[in-house]
Amino acid sequence: MNDAPTPPENDTIARKSVAEAAGVDPRLLEILVCPLTKTTLRYDRERNELVSMAAHLAYPIRDGIPIMLPEEARRIDD
Repeated sequence: MNDAPTPPENDTIARKSVAEAAGVDPRLLEILVCPLTKTTLRYDRERNELVSMAAHLAYPIRDGIPIMLPEEARRIDD
């Protein structure tokens, strides 16, 4: 049995809308995780980045493609 909580339908719809606005396939954002920590990512619309709070990194999105390389990520402070 899977005990992981399922995101509310409205949350999933909101993430898809944000992803589509960014030019990123929303299905891709649902499966992407931080390559270092394997944790979920938060989309920062203002900077067009995927943020890993666990790794303190922000991965850029260029031409609708998330660049998931730690050496390309911007270091973020708490």
